[in-house]
Amino acid sequence: MSAASEEILEHLEAVSFVAGRDARAAVPAVEALGEAAVLRYLETGRDLFFYDREAGKAFFHATETLVRAFGGLDPWLEQARIFLTQRGTFRAAVGYFEQAAQAREEYGVAGEKIWYEEGADWIGRHVDSAAAYFRTPIARLFGSYGAEDLRTLLAPARELAKGRLGLASYLEGAIKVRAICGLDGVQDWALRGRDILAAGRIRGEAWYKLESDEARAFLLEVLPGFRIGPHKRLFALLLQAWTGLHLPFEDGDWSVEGGRSFLETDGRSLFVPAVMPDREEAILAFYHTGAHLAFGSYDEDAIHALFREIGTEHPPLDADQRITWRPLFAQFGQDLLRFQLIFDILEDLRVDLAMEREMPGYLPRLLRVAEQRSVPPGAAGAYWREALQLTRSAVSGQLPSELASLASPTASILDAFRLALARYAHTGLPAITLAERAAAFLPGHSPNAARPVYPRKHGQTEVVEMDAGGQLGAAGHKEKPREAPQQAEGNDPDMEIPPEDIQGTGGRVGVGIPMPAKVHGSGRGVQGPKGGWPYKEWDYRQEKYKDNWARVHERKLREQDEARAVEIAAEYDGTMRRLKKALQAQKPTRMAPLRRQKEGEEPDIDAAVQFVVERRAGQSPKANIYRQRRPLQRDTAVLLLADLSTSIMAEAADTGIRVVDRLRAAMLLFGEALVEVGDPFALYGFASKYHQEVLLYPIKRFDERFDARARAVLGGLSGRLATRMGAAIRHSTRQLLRSPAQRRLLLILSDGRPADYDDGGDPRYLQEDTRMAVREARDLGVHAFCISLDPRGGDYLPLVFGQGHYLVLPQIDHLPQRLPEIYLRLRGHG
Repeated sequence: MSAASEEILEHLEAVSFVAGRDARAAVPAVEALGEAAVLRYLETGRDLFFYDREAGKAFFHATETLVRAFGGLDPWLEQARIFLTQRGTFRAAVGYFEQAAQAREEYGVAGEKIWYEEGADWIGRHVDSAAAYFRTPIARLFGSYGAEDLRTLLAPARELAKGRLGLASYLEGAIKVRAICGLDGVQDWALRGRDILAAGRIRGEAWYKLESDEARAFLLEVLPGFRIGPHKRLFALLLQAWTGLHLPFEDGDWSVEGGRSFLETDGRSLFVPAVMPDREEAILAFYHTGAHLAFGSYDEDAIHALFREIGTEHPPLDADQRITWRPLFAQFGQDLLRFQLIFDILEDLRVDLAMEREMPGYLPRLLRVAEQRSVPPGAAGAYWREALQLTRSAVSGQLPSELASLASPTASILDAFRLALARYAHTGLPAITLAERAAAFLPGHSPNAARPVYPRKHGQTEVVEMDAGGQLGAAGHKEKPREAPQQAEGNDPDMEIPPEDIQGTGGRVGVGIPMPAKVHGSGRGVQGPKGGWPYKEWDYRQEKYKDNWARVHERKLREQDEARAVEIAAEYDGTMRRLKKALQAQKPTRMAPLRRQKEGEEPDIDAAVQFVVERRAGQSPKANIYRQRRPLQRDTAVLLLADLSTSIMAEAADTGIRVVDRLRAAMLLFGEALVEVGDPFALYGFASKYHQEVLLYPIKRFDERFDARARAVLGGLSGRLATRMGAAIRHSTRQLLRSPAQRRLLLILSDGRPADYDDGGDPRYLQEDTRMAVREARDLGVHAFCISLDPRGGDYLPLVFGQGHYLVLPQIDHLPQRLPEIYLRLRGHG
């Protein structure tokens, strides 16, 4: 080693022991290339280390792998120096060193060159975007496409960068859209998003991150495969004809990550995916899932027997009285999925055999479709082949003798469970991961214990109404929460579409005015659910009300997070203590007399004189001649109405704080404060999707306790849809009028101006309707006050609520402590 190289190493050691150690450990991988190469290498490593220590460490750690992959120092050593040209590129540098060798080995010289050049281009444009690029796993970045296709994927991002959209916002969404729609779909998606980005930054970012209703609607519109939606009536009739079942259909799970589509049930409803691979698999799925319901997989007696088999007298129930399956499989620990799949295969076989007795030809049809499919790779393929072989045996009438009992008409899910235990004890099937499990099922089959289920009575049916349009709805079927995609934080119990598509003219958190009514796909001509409360809506353009135009539906929020509620309480413990001290001043201390009582602490002189006079006049007066003294109460009822539109899921400005996190804390502290002060109160959230679907979410009604359930619901709050405020105010006013309190306060918590998908892009339309709703509330004796997080709220709030009837909070961090304080101040002004 040359003296110059040794000098660099000594310099590094003097500055940092770790750097010197790492550099010396890396040098042997370079020494075979000659002294000049070692010196050039160490100079670059030294420069990177002094630029940023993490970048330097990543350089030294990756040296051996990079030299092996590239066959030397070129071109990666020169490529590494690009990270010295701009400040703040250290994260991009670390990502590069971690992945450059893989890029060379898997995608060759040309592939690695393109990968590097695309990232280097972003260093000059936006260093955070370069970091997002180089840190994206290279396998996800390339997918199943070639290097040139990577350029096609990233091309729209350069134009979008002019609108200040970073690559971090674009890239994740683009990769997912490419997986679903191909590269042509990416171009269409990016082009549509440009107008949305121009309308509002927050709204545009939600589109490109696939977090908005618009983006999800776009993907649902272009998903390849057989669309079940237009054929629901047909499938309902097929199910009814062959199984005798009448079940409501609800939207099944769907996520932008894609994955296999399953038809599932919770014992009361069928959860139908948006698309399935083809029509034949869809038909088989309806037959097979219906067979599980018709032939006892979810019968109450059978499930009780199943749990007794493992020593549990009663199956555990969740908050919605659904049976949860996990205890059934908990005994298998880390091997839970292996047993669960074996059990599924045998239970599927039992119901398929029962279906064959009812519908001759069903099993050969299933076998024909399965044999046309490719066997999935990995562990899933072993389970697929096992299920396929058993189906072949059933078709040929040659079931293994130990499984012959499953063909009996009296066989039950308990028999399948016992046989699964025996088979598991001697299985050669491999362990399997949750990600692999979805591919293990034959066409039309799905995990049987994926959802908690409502136990069914033997022979139970549920009747479904069908209107002239072929839509399905449960007649006499008690509404229950829908299951939502587990990936979605929103967990929307109504539409499974968390975000709203409204532009950012409202301010910090991106609420404002929707685009003109240009709707794609399933949103076009949408009709809301039947029922609900009809309300008029003010049209300022025609200067008259639209009668029964908006419909409000009360829905239960199913997502709950008790742990988060506890964390919030702990985080704001000091605030709560200070607040409680202030509340003592709000509690009644002065005694107020109650006159003309039957009994009391002292006589009521006026009442006593009147009693004597009436008696002497020959009358029979009541002896209400006492006075009682009671604490003076301020008779105030309050309803807190919180805007739950999608924008609450965004970060506030550049604070890194999500609006929803402060909203949860604020409502929890508000509830605790109202419990302490003793005023009757209710907590509601609201969102909307068109005028027919204004959704009110009761978190705590006036006649309910502020208990652990209400706190858990607040802990799990998330955003969804849009902000049709006028109808929400009218419905809340109706709730407040039922309170016997003399003073009624409607406290509205919002982060922007009213807006909805069908307002035609007119910023004034719903603003004027909200103004009229506030006036109507005032005329009925309800005082409406708005707390806004929108820094531009001063532009429109005086017009809507009037001077002195709103407050704009400039700092979202202040919301949790300010909300209860604002109420107490308003309460004290009675």
